Amino acid sequence: MTMPLDAVRHIFDVQPDRARVGNLEPMRSIWPKDEAPIVLIDDGDRELVRGSWGFLTPNKSKKTGKWLKPQAWNNTRDDKVRSAPLWRDSFETRRCLIPATAYAEATGRNPATYHWANVRDAEGFAFAGIWKRQVGTLGETEIDAMVFSIMTASPNSFAAQYHTRMPVILPPDAYETWLTGSPDAAYSLLGGISADLMLLIGEGERMTEQPEISS
Repeated sequence: MTMPLDAVRHIFDVQPDRARVGNLEPMRSIWPKDEAPIVLIDDGDRELVRGSWGFLTPNKSKKTGKWLKPQAWNNTRDDKVRSAPLWRDSFETRRCLIPATAYAEATGRNPATYHWANVRDAEGFAFAGIWKRQVGTLGETEIDAMVFSIMTASPNSFAAQYHTRMPVILPPDAYETWLTGSPDAAYSLLGGISADLMLLIGEGERMTEQPEISS
């Protein structure tokens, strides 16, 4: 997510006093459990805040019986979001936009090849996401965090080259419906964008950071 703060605010229609992310530096790689900016609705207005990537659940070792660090559920399946207790309430009441400038999928092993993609002719785009505030104890770990998860769906023909699922990328005219529409209206958006709007911007053996974007 390499857009400057002013660009994020402009694209996602966030007022200056609602951008609560401090000095937002470019993030050339974001990994599960990392913090990233998300756009949500608070008191009827769009707000830009930081969230940690992944809904957290308790995690106990099957071998030793000891508590491990909580497990992070980074992605939310479209076919389970309305039935799984972990995600259902957030989908119905706490949806968010997750600003991005590219994402990567890996194919093969030893070494894997990472394929970086973004949206054609766009300074930035948004994944469909859900969020919640997690406070309490998971196993032996105290949690007090804003967390988010990215919606995934069946891939379009571009994304199907690299994975059997894809993150849901929303067109700009769907942002408001995703944030404030009914659950039925939001669910209808989970097809994401068409393959002809997506662009491969880089490939490599190591996913260390987003490549420079060129058209």
